[in-house]
Amino acid sequence: MVDRKTDSGLPGALVGRVAELEALTAHAEAAQRGRSGVVVLSGPAGIGKTSLLRAFLDGDACRKMTVLHGVCGEVVAGAGYGGVRALFGGLGLSAEDAQDSPLLRGSARRALPALSPHPGEEGPSTAVYPVLHGLYWLAANLMTQGPLVLVLDDVHWCDERSLRWIDFLLRRADQLPLLVVLAQRTEAEPVAPAALADILAQPRSSVIRLHPLTRTEVAEMARRVFAAPVALSFAERAAAVCRGNPLTVTRLLRELRAKGVSPDESGIREIAEVGQYVVAMSVRALFDARPGWVRDVATAIAVLGEEDPEHIGALAGVPAARVAEAVDLLRGVEVMAPDRADLAHDVVRSAVLDATGEEPLAELRARAALLLSDAGRPAEEVANQVLLVPGTPQPWMGWVLREAAAQAEHRGAPEAAARYLYRVLEAEPDSLSAHVPLAKALAEINPAEAIRLLRRALSLATDIRTKAPIAVQFGLTCLTVQQSPAAVRVLSEVLDELEVALGPDPDPRDRELRTLVQSTLLISGSDEKATIHTVRERFARISEPAGDTPAQRQMLAMMTVLSAMEGRSVRRAVGQARRALSSSDRLDNWSLLFSAFTLGLADEVEGAMGALDHALRQGQDNAAVWSYVITLSYRALLMHGFGAIPDALADAQTAVEIIADERWSGNVTMPQTALATILIDRGEPERAEELLATVTRPNLEGFVMEYHWYLMARARARWALGDSSGALRLLFDCGASLEESGFANPAFLPWWAEAACVLAAEKRADEAGDLVEHGAELARRWSTPRAFGLAALARGVTTPGEAGIARLTEAVEHFSGSPARAEHARAEFLLGGALLDIGRPRDARERLRSAVDLAQGCGALALAKDARNRLVAAGGRMREITASPVDLLTGTERKVAQMASSGAGNREIAESLFVTVRTVETHLTSVYRKLSVSQRGELASVLSTPRLPDPQAPAWVSASRGRR
Repeated sequence: MVDRKTDSGLPGALVGRVAELEALTAHAEAAQRGRSGVVVLSGPAGIGKTSLLRAFLDGDACRKMTVLHGVCGEVVAGAGYGGVRALFGGLGLSAEDAQDSPLLRGSARRALPALSPHPGEEGPSTAVYPVLHGLYWLAANLMTQGPLVLVLDDVHWCDERSLRWIDFLLRRADQLPLLVVLAQRTEAEPVAPAALADILAQPRSSVIRLHPLTRTEVAEMARRVFAAPVALSFAERAAAVCRGNPLTVTRLLRELRAKGVSPDESGIREIAEVGQYVVAMSVRALFDARPGWVRDVATAIAVLGEEDPEHIGALAGVPAARVAEAVDLLRGVEVMAPDRADLAHDVVRSAVLDATGEEPLAELRARAALLLSDAGRPAEEVANQVLLVPGTPQPWMGWVLREAAAQAEHRGAPEAAARYLYRVLEAEPDSLSAHVPLAKALAEINPAEAIRLLRRALSLATDIRTKAPIAVQFGLTCLTVQQSPAAVRVLSEVLDELEVALGPDPDPRDRELRTLVQSTLLISGSDEKATIHTVRERFARISEPAGDTPAQRQMLAMMTVLSAMEGRSVRRAVGQARRALSSSDRLDNWSLLFSAFTLGLADEVEGAMGALDHALRQGQDNAAVWSYVITLSYRALLMHGFGAIPDALADAQTAVEIIADERWSGNVTMPQTALATILIDRGEPERAEELLATVTRPNLEGFVMEYHWYLMARARARWALGDSSGALRLLFDCGASLEESGFANPAFLPWWAEAACVLAAEKRADEAGDLVEHGAELARRWSTPRAFGLAALARGVTTPGEAGIARLTEAVEHFSGSPARAEHARAEFLLGGALLDIGRPRDARERLRSAVDLAQGCGALALAKDARNRLVAAGGRMREITASPVDLLTGTERKVAQMASSGAGNREIAESLFVTVRTVETHLTSVYRKLSVSQRGELASVLSTPRLPDPQAPAWVSASRGRR
């Protein structure tokens, strides 16, 4: 499959570019062998980039590849996914029957908003990531047919989103048969310089800079033009005057030949006369020597680009027959390309437009925009012309720009939407309908600017019902840049004003609006320690909503977190969580995640896992990778607490692997913290510490949840490495920070129980009295079996003799009635050790053997080995604890193997886990080797081990199958 678009305004034969052509060919051959790469051709206008690309595309290497070739242009510069449509447009994937195309199978269908010339305008806007994800799979589908080369010319005019997708694709292109070639004009300021710089920073990127032609190469071109011997002095002068630019040299030589000049000493004087501005001069001379309608047609083509003759004629004010005549004439003098209804080169276009004058050109562009609008062209196409019109947009242009912004948002192209809306703002500086949509477009790509715009919008809004949704948008935007105090201040003020305006008995619509503001205030204020107390005090006075509407359910989910943090009534917290999850309607991710958090603390395993599985399915269905990663990380922590450590390891390692390819990885901590927590129990504290050292999130200590998980993981790693003083310092820091945050739930990071165990192991049990009493009071209030077990454990390890034995026995009993299997194993281990210490080896052996069995069943290898060693010391006999073949799998390998054993294909697995098919293949190869199996059908029997029921694989498999 080949899609080549040529620009034939340059010399047919390539001169002076042999080395560059060989370099491109070598990159193509490397791509055919599975070594992906990106090459950027760089040089000034007319230096020969397009001619080099044409020669490359016509070469043998590209005949063995699928080739997609596109050209970006000034008129469409910055249009959302304009570069992508230039590349993929020839495939016809934007047609109505595209849903049936094999190229769009699976997740590739998410690419349609970027590909369609008319993106849908109904329903919510398209998020950025799903489109990127879909375009990746579209490219992957093409690569199943053979190696792929993507060639994009004039990339300095390419939009941000297309370049971001190319960067996204390249970061996932290891061992893929892919080559990307971009041609960039050096003197032109790129539309998206940061995105282009990120591509250039790719480790697999290469830059080929095209240098001016030498006098020898100019002499060769002259011989071809004049078909006669060329004096070296003539070639040297031509090279100097034209600065070695192939386009200028070609035009100069042809102009000299037309004037009858000879390529010898006598012709040197003529070179200076024609000079380096030969293109502009030849265009002006052409217009002076031809009827005015020729100039008008050329100018209309320069403005509209490759367009229907009818529209060219309408803009030029010339009948269609005259348009065809003018085109033929312009082709004859090489102003137009021979194979396209467009000018031969952008240098020619610039010369034509420069001859028009600024004011007439501005008027012409405005007329072009109106012409396209009247012709029913997509709003984005019309708006691209409007953007080139200087000055304040006319009223009708504002409507077009708004519609274009809506289309760009439905493509998942917020940068393009922002460009359109900024022009609206120029004309309407006090318009709410300009500020609010612009802030929405900027929320993800430039949240600081979005916040500024929303502040202005709040000051412009006079009606509280108008102001309230703006405040909600403000609060959620602040959340992304850690500005919770600002969000809480604005939302509180708006909520106060709203409550006064609505009165005690608002109608259902107003009540839902008020609940939405309340819920957003809770979400924004519960994230950071600086605001958590403010929202807790406020919502202590608010009655619980019924949970009948989306806003009410979101509100309940947030209130259940506050109830769980308070740790006073497990019944109340669980009731709130269940009501938040009770709707059959689609639940938002906040409601699912926060309800699962509370249910997990309350030992409600089934409900918590069900909510998380639901959230994961939504994340995968929507390609919402951030939500997916956070949910996967929390599920890993939850399963670790319930003693399903191998499954927890699979989730955590998958989350860590996903963020490795994401630019926002520095702003998340949960994947690393979850994996480190699990590695410690697997007997790998060194790896855990290395992983925690990679956490770089700014202001981490200010967060209510993440900071404490991070501190607890660091403390446990320190203790596992023998640094008890360091562990205690971190545990006490964790306790102080939790108190500052108002967290009083004994099941959430029981630092006091950990500290008691460390102190007991260091023979400092007498220092643990306050800790033990603190934990006992927390457990009494929360009253779950796990909480009681933790309190009894802390008291047991710090109490000597038979009294301590009794408390540890009590802990074992509590844990055995809870889902906390790993804690149960630990309590058996500590009880066995205490029995051994007071001279009861027989009883000790029974408890230690139970600890070994429980720990092995949980996957807590470090604890199993410790328990086995103590069992042997107590006179028991047991073989060395060794990892089973399944235990040798990494977390990601285990997850891939589980999904494969459940019937998922490699592609389904890759789409579900946001990785490449090649990555899945690599993991399965490793799985087969470690498990000594040779085919998929053998995996199920090898992997079947008693463990916590895991709904992940079946859910993902059924979801994937449902989409295919």
